[in-house]
Amino acid sequence: MSQPEEHGPEFGQESPADAVPAAGPSDAPATSRESGEVDPAIAAVESAPDEAPAATGTAEVDATKAVSSDSDTDFPGILQSLAVTIVIAVFVITFIVQAFQIPSESMENTLLIGDYLLVDKAHYGPGGTWSWLLPYRPVKRDDIVVFRYPVHPSQHFVKRVIGVPGDRVRLIKKHVFVNGVEVAEPFAVYKRHDRDSFRDNFPTGDSLSPSIEAAWYLELRRLTDEGQLIVPAGFYFVMGDNREESLDSRYWGFVPQENIIGRPLLIYWSVERRALDDDEETDAASNAPSGGKLTRFGHAVINTFRHMRWHRTLRLVY
Repeated sequence: MSQPEEHGPEFGQESPADAVPAAGPSDAPATSRESGEVDPAIAAVESAPDEAPAATGTAEVDATKAVSSDSDTDFPGILQSLAVTIVIAVFVITFIVQAFQIPSESMENTLLIGDYLLVDKAHYGPGGTWSWLLPYRPVKRDDIVVFRYPVHPSQHFVKRVIGVPGDRVRLIKKHVFVNGVEVAEPFAVYKRHDRDSFRDNFPTGDSLSPSIEAAWYLELRRLTDEGQLIVPAGFYFVMGDNREESLDSRYWGFVPQENIIGRPLLIYWSVERRALDDDEETDAASNAPSGGKLTRFGHAVINTFRHMRWHRTLRLVY
């Protein structure tokens, strides 16, 4: 490697070419040779990378705070939504609609064992101030009503209204007469051929039923006039459509107005309850099906759908 030639200016003296040094990576200190001051434009460029991480860090902290704040306020919001849902459900069940199941054959063939009903509780409201807004109307003859059983109010019955306040009711050989006129009842069912004078010739039958309530027997005699039962104000006389298999007003008396809950509106589900119960008893007796809980659950679901009465599902009740 050859040594630099030493002709021209001597070492240690500044040459005109050296007055403006060549720019390059090694020229980091951007200072003036005369004053030693930093060039403002270059200082701004060099300081920018150092400031960026600080800004990014601040944004991350703000985002973390925002997420934390959302998490803190979300739980009360969920509780509020749940409370509103519960309040609405309670309001609907209390004042508007309620589900019931038919457990007996007293209303066949209108309502069958295994029918699941939605009952309209707002139909027979008290009227008054809100009668212009809500669809209230009085109970009428032939209405099907759900009510609290007067003998045991914790139980719910469903029957058809035969007599309203002021009516005179009687049965002659199973035929119903109201105010002296025979009533056409295409919904009434008679399946038995035995004779029961109290049941079929009410209230003037020559015998008593062992199913009659004692208190009702005394009141029955007091309210009977010329062979007709007089329905007092504020009460209703009801019977089941399956006349020979119905424990109704003939045996325990009138239904007070305040005991009426509403009218069946819709059959939303219907299943052959007896056949389903028979299958369950058979499975229990034979210890079938074998397997875990999931297998037994699947078998129960299959049985339920096998005994579904699809033609009655979503049927209006009238």
